[in-house]
Amino acid sequence: MSSAYWRRNRKAREALLGFLLLAASTAFLIWVLSQQSRGASTNVVGFVAVVSAVGGAVTLGNGLLQFLSWWRGRTAPAPAPTSADIGTAKDILAGLVIEQWRDETALRSLCDPEPMPLPWRSTERRELVDHPEIIARGSVAFSGLSVHIADMARNFRALRCRRLVILGDPGTGKTTLAVQLVLELLRTRQPEEPVPVLLSAGRWDDHLYPHLRDWLAASLAADYPALRAESLGSDIPETLVARGEVLPVIDGLDELPGSARVDMLTTLNRSMRENDQLIITCRTEQFAKAVEEIGDVLTATAVIEPQPMAPAAAAEYLRACLPPVPHPAWPRVLEALREGTTPALSEVTSTSLGLWLVRATYIAPRVDPAPLLELGRGSAGELHDHLCDRLIPALVSARPPADNQPFRPRHAWGPEQVGLWLTYLSHQLRLSEEDLRDMAWWHLARHTSSRTVRVWSGIAIAIGAGVAFWLLTESPHAGAAIGLVSALVVLIVIRSWFGEPPGHADFHFRGRLPQLLGVLRDGLIVGALGAVVGALGMIVGLYVAKGIGDGSGALEAAKQVGLLSGIGFVVVLSLIRWVEHPTTTTTARSPRSTWRADRTLTVIRIFSGVLVGAVGGAIVLPKVGLKAAILGGLVGLLLGLVLGRHHAWLAYKLTVLRLATKGRVPLRAMDFLDDAHRLGLLRTEGPYYQFRHIELQHHLAHGRQETTGEEAQQPSQGR
Repeated sequence: MSSAYWRRNRKAREALLGFLLLAASTAFLIWVLSQQSRGASTNVVGFVAVVSAVGGAVTLGNGLLQFLSWWRGRTAPAPAPTSADIGTAKDILAGLVIEQWRDETALRSLCDPEPMPLPWRSTERRELVDHPEIIARGSVAFSGLSVHIADMARNFRALRCRRLVILGDPGTGKTTLAVQLVLELLRTRQPEEPVPVLLSAGRWDDHLYPHLRDWLAASLAADYPALRAESLGSDIPETLVARGEVLPVIDGLDELPGSARVDMLTTLNRSMRENDQLIITCRTEQFAKAVEEIGDVLTATAVIEPQPMAPAAAAEYLRACLPPVPHPAWPRVLEALREGTTPALSEVTSTSLGLWLVRATYIAPRVDPAPLLELGRGSAGELHDHLCDRLIPALVSARPPADNQPFRPRHAWGPEQVGLWLTYLSHQLRLSEEDLRDMAWWHLARHTSSRTVRVWSGIAIAIGAGVAFWLLTESPHAGAAIGLVSALVVLIVIRSWFGEPPGHADFHFRGRLPQLLGVLRDGLIVGALGAVVGALGMIVGLYVAKGIGDGSGALEAAKQVGLLSGIGFVVVLSLIRWVEHPTTTTTARSPRSTWRADRTLTVIRIFSGVLVGAVGGAIVLPKVGLKAAILGGLVGLLLGLVLGRHHAWLAYKLTVLRLATKGRVPLRAMDFLDDAHRLGLLRTEGPYYQFRHIELQHHLAHGRQETTGEEAQQPSQGR
């Protein structure tokens, strides 16, 4: 096979590395056994030999098994979903999206006391929009207030192709309007209408997914894996997209680099079919530059822009947000805003971001708003920076921890710490070439050197396993052998952990008997192969080693290798493959739920490995007794760690431990991100965290001028 094949196929590489590890383990065992004193326990020496060979055989078999599954999956026919499956899938997807964004809307206080009355209307820049008769059968006027979202949803449905671009400057409420439209379209959706799904534009790699449909299907499968349930049939995400059953709402086109924006618009025009629906949000100038560069507009797409909120309307909205008995300075501030004597304050509060900043920094914490009068007469930029600087301390003080309240953090964090950690995360997003906004907890490993983590993990495993086996066997040679083999196994398999998605354990048996029989069959095939290879290696090693018994002893050790390898593969690996699946729930996924599901899967995998290893050790070496069970349990622990296809939680823990020692993130990073979301600093989009406003992310990132060490480099891509 060509060298390019091995570079592309990770599963084939793992099988090859497993074979090389098995050969290296056997060679090392020959040296260890030749150095072992003649008075050493034959059982101990035999067990060391067994464990070392099993380590190589396990790595070889795991790689072969995944390669076999991939190879069969290339040609395995899949039944097409039925019309009933598609209808059920649409209802499931609609429910997931509704719950996801309904909770997010409540957390953002978008309807408390009511949505901001931002005015919108069709753009007057004719160079940005298609011919009116192509966009709509009648008038293209698309005016309305965001507070009257039902009217705007009707305007959208009246468009010929139902395509819309929402333009505006930073902080003008583009994403908020998109979320409102998603919820209203879902609330009033008819069975034949597509399901709107909001996606971040920063996640579209147009080189990997040259067509919108390909990217949309991949995003649905990743963000809503409940659609991949076996009961719905195969390829449901692809089928929904191919049949036009999904309305993509692409948020943040402006967050892409200029060339990528041009490529995306070009790709959209080339890939959209006649009835494909679409909603996009983008900053006005970035969209105008992209349209000018490609020399074309989005076909049959209406374009709307916000109008500045009048000072009187902004003052009335702020007044409605005040408590019944506000601070005495508020009447003067609102009066100055209405009369226009504070031009900077008028400019800032003409956008949804500015209104939210004033509300979060001065109304929620109930502090004296008098500084707004003085700063309101200066520059809008200085006032905006002032509000951003006050935001984190204000939200932390206004929302103290509480255990059972959904919109309050559960832990106490200092404002300075919160600012420091969010600044680091915003800086990493700025450096990222892929995730410009999305913070996935399992991608945190990209922000440090995975090579360093692998090396230190290998050293830790080597020391831990070596010392444990030394103490149990009273043989330093045994400890050295086991430590080295364990380190080699971990170094080989841990590389893939940093790119694996989260998973969950599924123990439902109904309808999954064929799958269970299939994984048991594959486990028997590869387990037998690993056992034979490991046993042959041990026969050679034990015959060559000095001071060890005769041929019958070698054959006995080979039998032990085969038995223990077979148990490991057939029971542990088959069970893990049957149980583990990409994360899915019956409700809208959240970052916390995916984190917990993968952690549970990891615990189940380790427990299964320890249990089977302990039982196997007691069966293989009954004369050794308790020590054999303990040694077997340690081997099972290693098996439980390395086997399987989902190690996101383990990679996260290793990364967080390293970053926490440098002060980059807290040791309880997931608790912190969850509380930052509850504080209103972050938002969630499916399994991802995002800064609530991109302007806050940029404000924090640009405030960090100096970075040192490896974190100042580009994020690791699994080096």
